Amino acid sequence: MTRDEFDGFCGSLKATTNVVQWGDASVWKLGGKIFAICSNWGEGRHEKFSFKCSDLTYSVLVEQPGIIPAPYLARARWVQIESPDAMDDRDLRDYIRAAHEIIGGKLSKGQRRALGLGD
Repeated sequence: MTRDEFDGFCGSLKATTNVVQWGDASVWKLGGKIFAICSNWGEGRHEKFSFKCSDLTYSVLVEQPGIIPAPYLARARWVQIESPDAMDDRDLRDYIRAAHEIIGGKLSKGQRRALGLGD
């Protein structure tokens, strides 16, 4: 997945916003809370995708080759895809969609209603 494809997909999810920060990282938010990031920090300078996970998903993914606990965000159960071939695009989209749902579930009922997320 390219950064443009990542941005297009994240932008297609309901009520999302995007900011570019932290050295040109594309940061996607829902209700002001981050759910996915595309950056090109460190070795290799290729796109690295990070996203919020459930506890179980985090435990499984960090055991996979090319996937690490996300720097600075691992304590909140985030992973980072370090290797371009660690995950196919379809799975990456599914995990990003799940991250969007996790963050949406953490918002107050009023925030969810204001964003058109139901409840």
